[in-house]
Amino acid sequence: MKQYNTPISDTHRIGVISDTHGLVRPEALNALRGVQMIIHAGDVGAPSVLVALRSVAPVVAVRGNMDKGYWADGLPRREIIEVGSSLIYVLHDIHDIDLDPAASGIGAVISGHSHRPSLKMSEGVMFLNPGSAGPRRFTLPVSVARMSIKGAKLSAEIEKLKI
Repeated sequence: MKQYNTPISDTHRIGVISDTHGLVRPEALNALRGVQMIIHAGDVGAPSVLVALRSVAPVVAVRGNMDKGYWADGLPRREIIEVGSSLIYVLHDIHDIDLDPAASGIGAVISGHSHRPSLKMSEGVMFLNPGSAGPRRFTLPVSVARMSIKGAKLSAEIEKLKI
């Protein structure tokens, strides 16, 4: 488990992105400015994506089903991050979840893969999919998300990018 803490304030601001497939849109970078950490929920597509995101904030990324090659070998399939007093479980495909988030004390589950942005609560756990920030797929929006964590209180919003 990775721990992330910041001495700046008691509120942690996190950018969430997924399914970039090698494309870093300037609109996505602008939407993520001001966050203290970025979580990438897989299908990064190229190491240059992580470099670009790191120019905004530190990055935690997991490997998606399309992430192949030497550069992707170092990305974990799943990650649990402790932010403040909250645990965040990150994976690419929600269907691959291998634990009961509520029973495990997880505050949020972040996933990608579907390219469909969604935000819902279930059994006290936030389930967040930021959608896809990469190449547009069908009529789905291009989007990212922003989370705030203050103590054990989590909130999030999905931002559809104007491209």
